[in-house]
Amino acid sequence: MKFTFIIPDSLPEMTVKFFLEEQLLIPRKIRHFLRTKKNILINKEQVHWHQIIKPGDECQLTFDSDDYPSKEIPWGDPNLIQEVYQDQHLIVVNKPEGMKTHGNQPDEIALLNHVSAYTGQTCYVVHRLDMETSGLVLFAKNPFILPILNRLLEKKEISREYWALVAGKVGRKELVFRDKIGRDRHDRRKRLVDPKNGQYAETHVTRLKLFQNKTSLVQCRLKTGRTHQIRVHLSHHGHPILGDPLYNPNSKTSRLMLHAYKLSFTHPLTLEKLTLNALSDSFEAHLKSRSIQ
Repeated sequence: MKFTFIIPDSLPEMTVKFFLEEQLLIPRKIRHFLRTKKNILINKEQVHWHQIIKPGDECQLTFDSDDYPSKEIPWGDPNLIQEVYQDQHLIVVNKPEGMKTHGNQPDEIALLNHVSAYTGQTCYVVHRLDMETSGLVLFAKNPFILPILNRLLEKKEISREYWALVAGKVGRKELVFRDKIGRDRHDRRKRLVDPKNGQYAETHVTRLKLFQNKTSLVQCRLKTGRTHQIRVHLSHHGHPILGDPLYNPNSKTSRLMLHAYKLSFTHPLTLEKLTLNALSDSFEAHLKSRSIQ
């Protein structure tokens, strides 16, 4: 793998060593290989480890199989992919409801396999959605960018917004739920609000529309990423999501009405601010079938 990119203008001057360690998060072993194999070039010239690089410099990194051994997974169906954004390092796709983000077994075919077939290379999951949830999912296209994207996720620098169609009229325009979430001891598939033993969870909810049949469209922004967080918080506060088989089993809606609508983050290499959004046809069809109050 060979990658060439320009050091962004917004970065300060720094040594090659600091850039590889702190900015690109390249592991020590692989940094050693880059150094000994002379596989890093700045402005097409070999450099020493403490040389200063600056914005506008061209950086070229070359990795081989010793650095990142190839990983093979079964190819899926590229025709199932709806691309929202793609570049040399990452891809964002719009996942349909009813599809797993990744398989639990090596030979199980899921979105990851379809994305890999679409790009023609093995991709890596950065974050996942529940099988029943549709919407935007971010994948790394190579193992070099994966830890950098993971760091953005851990530092909460990847913003995710969801739309949910819920039961009842949400009375307030803005709500914040901070209930702790834990496992349901009686059903391993489920989570529940557990003030004593649960993990802190924070969901910001904005009411978008009220419908005549006592349902509401809300936007949810995650400040934490607990399993089923939005589904549990909304259900606990009396507004279960329509079509939720776990937390609203009596709903007659044909799908879980939860969609990851928007993904926002700063590209870690170009520092371009990306704001991506997409709806799903089935989610939009359900909304259009309802009358606004």
